[in-house]
Amino acid sequence: MMDSPSSSSCSSEFASIATANQTAARSSGEGVAAEQSRRWHDVFWLGIFLIHLIGLGFLLGVLGLNRFERENRLNIDKFTSRFSENQSGLTETYWPLYAAAGGVGTVLGWSWLLLLGSQATQMMKVSVHILTTYLAVISVLCFWAGQIFWGVAFAIGALLQFLYVVSVVDRLPFTMLILQKAVKLIWNLPEVMRVAYAFMFVVLLWMTLWSFGAAGVVASSMGDGGRWWLLVVFSVSLFWTGAVLCNTVHVIVSGMVFLVLFHGGRDAASIPANSLVKSLQYALTTSFGSICYGSLFTAAIRTLRWKIRGFRSKIGNNECLLCFVDFLFHLVETLVRFFNKYAYVQIAVYGKSFNRSARDAWELLQSTGVEALVAYDCSGAVLLMGTIFGGLITGTCSGVWAWVKWSDRVIMIGFTCMLMGMVLVGMAMVVVESAVTSIYICYAEDPLLIQRWDAEFFNQMSETLHQRLQYRSARAREVLTHNRLDDQNARI
Repeated sequence: MMDSPSSSSCSSEFASIATANQTAARSSGEGVAAEQSRRWHDVFWLGIFLIHLIGLGFLLGVLGLNRFERENRLNIDKFTSRFSENQSGLTETYWPLYAAAGGVGTVLGWSWLLLLGSQATQMMKVSVHILTTYLAVISVLCFWAGQIFWGVAFAIGALLQFLYVVSVVDRLPFTMLILQKAVKLIWNLPEVMRVAYAFMFVVLLWMTLWSFGAAGVVASSMGDGGRWWLLVVFSVSLFWTGAVLCNTVHVIVSGMVFLVLFHGGRDAASIPANSLVKSLQYALTTSFGSICYGSLFTAAIRTLRWKIRGFRSKIGNNECLLCFVDFLFHLVETLVRFFNKYAYVQIAVYGKSFNRSARDAWELLQSTGVEALVAYDCSGAVLLMGTIFGGLITGTCSGVWAWVKWSDRVIMIGFTCMLMGMVLVGMAMVVVESAVTSIYICYAEDPLLIQRWDAEFFNQMSETLHQRLQYRSARAREVLTHNRLDDQNARI
C-alpha cells in the first residue's frame, strides 16, 4: 500500500490533469440539463430492431398457435414434413415449463433488487465462488444422463471459470469496494429501482410470447437439427431484445446517477425537475437506436476482453503464447474503442450516437489514466457471473422437471430456460453496473465530484490508480530493458 503523502500527491496530480475536462463537463452537463430536444441517432438500427421484433413476434405466435390445443392447427406441417423425425406434441404441454422458468427468473431478479441494500456484497461473493462448482455439478449430471457434448461443454466452462477467478483473485477486494459504493448510490435512488421492476415486467410480457413460440417448436415433429436451428435463432433474438431492454435501463440509471454525482447529492436544489421522466423519454426515443446498435456487440466484446486480460496476466515467459494472446488483446482493444459499456453514460448525459459515445468515453478514460482502474476492476465480470448463476438455477429447475417427463428434450428446454433466467436476472444486475460506469466517467471528467460525494472512497480510488500507473510504468521499463538486451545480444 502507498503511504498517505503519495496518495495525496496522486489525487492532486489527477485533479490537475482533469481541470480542463472539469470546466467542459460542467458547461456540457448544464447544457444537457437545460436541453429540451435531442437529435435522433442510429435510426437505421432502430428500424432493424423494430422490424426484427415484429417479424419474429409474428413467427413465434404462428409456431405456438399451430400446436395449441390440437396438432397442426394452421397446417404448417406440410412445409416441414420432410424434416419430421419425432413424435409431435402440443404447445401447452411444454409451455408450463417456460412459465416456471419465467417465475424462477423473476423471483431471483426481484430478490436481488430487494436485497440490494443489505446482502448484495455477500450475494456477489457467492456468485464468484460457487459458479465453478455449479458448472462442474451440471457437467457431471450431463455425463450421467448420456449428454456427452453438453457434459464436455459445461466441464470446459467450469475450467475456464476457475482459471479466470484464479487469475483475478488479487483484484477482487478493489472490485468489491467499487460494487459496494455503486450499491450505496443505487439504494439512495428508489425511483430507479422502480424503473427496473417495470422493465422486468416488460421483459416478462415479451417472454410470454417468446416461450409460446419456443414451446411450439419443442412440440413440433421436426428432427432435433431443425428444432435446434429454430431455437438458436429465437435465442439470439431473445438475447438482443433482453440486451436492448437492459441497456435502456442502463441509460436511464446512468443519467440519474450522473446527475446525483454532478449536483452533489440526491436532494440538491440544482437537479433538474422531472429528471427521471426526461431520462426515460430520451432512452425510449432519440437514444433508442443507439441502444439497439450497441446491444448487438457490446456484451460479447467485453466478455472476450475480460477473459483475454485474465489469461494474459498469468502467461509468464511463454513468448509464443504471449505473442498470440497479445495479438488477440490488441484486436479486442481496438473493438472496445468503438463498443464499450461506458458509451451508455455518454448517451444518457449528452445524447450522442453510440460509436461517438463509445469513442469519446474511451478517449476520456485513457487520456486521464482512469482506464488503468477500469482494466483492474472486475465488477462487470462479477455481475456477469451472478447473471449466469441465476440463469443456471432457472435452467436447472425447468430441466429437472423436463427430465421427469421427457428425458429426450431436457437439454433443449433447459438451455432455453437458462437464457430466460439470465435475461431476467441481468435486468437486476444492470442497475448496479450502471452506477459503476457512471462512477468511472464522473471520476474521469472531474475527480472532485467523487471527493465531494465520498472523500474516503475518493482517496481509495486515487491510491489504487497511483499504484496501477506505477505498475504499468514498471512493466514498460522492464519490456524496454528486455528489448535493449535482446538487441545487444543480437549484435554480439
